[in-house]
Amino acid sequence: QVQLVESGGGLVQPGGSLRLSCAAPGNIFSFYTMGWYRQAPGKQRELVAAIISTGSTNYADSMKGRFTISRDNAKNTVYLQMNSLKPEDTAVYYCNAKRGRYDFWGQGTQVTVSS
Repeated sequence: QVQLVESGGGLVQPGGSLRLSCAAPGNIFSFYTMGWYRQAPGKQRELVAAIISTGSTNYADSMKGRFTISRDNAKNTVYLQMNSLKPEDTAVYYCNAKRGRYDFWGQGTQVTVSS
């Protein structure tokens, strides 16, 4: 089992920023597509952003321009910089590593946007 370790969640006011981090084992990080998903109460889990080993990225439309995904291959870590946060961004954010039939998830980190 692959362990993905997330950090950086918390409570932030509307309009604020947070940066999430996800550390992955080095033996998979370079070869997997890394992504962030989120799940709000009563809703399905949805893709936030993903990044492949070459650095190409993909974002959900509602996150474009506000969220930035990046990866540091030397640290085996993927980041999600979230700016201009809105109350509707409140959710549990999950790190994901995917390659073919292999699909691994972190334990999730809570992000709450509230005044």
